[in-house]
Amino acid sequence: MPELTFAVRWPDGRQTSHYSPSLVIHDFLTVGARYPVSDFVGRTSEALAIASERVHAKYGFACTSAMQSEQAIAQEAQSYPAGEVEIVAIQPGLDGSPA
Repeated sequence: MPELTFAVRWPDGRQTSHYSPSLVIHDFLTVGARYPVSDFVGRTSEALAIASERVHAKYGFACTSAMQSEQAIAQEAQSYPAGEVEIVAIQPGLDGSPA
């Protein structure tokens, strides 16, 4: 199963990187796009739940790394009652190259 990381810039300019066990993130986020914090949390929560379920379907157990990413994003988002999150990078890109 392909693995993916995505880097984001929070409203205060701080960058964080997160892990997904699936390329499904590409269905929910676009490099260069900006999402209101609450929308970003919702998108990543849904995408990471799907990614974890794909791992479960293939290997018989949920992906704890996807759940950790989801928790880290939710915790970080609590610091930002307003503002936007920018998607800095998603690697690999859909064509397998860095995006």
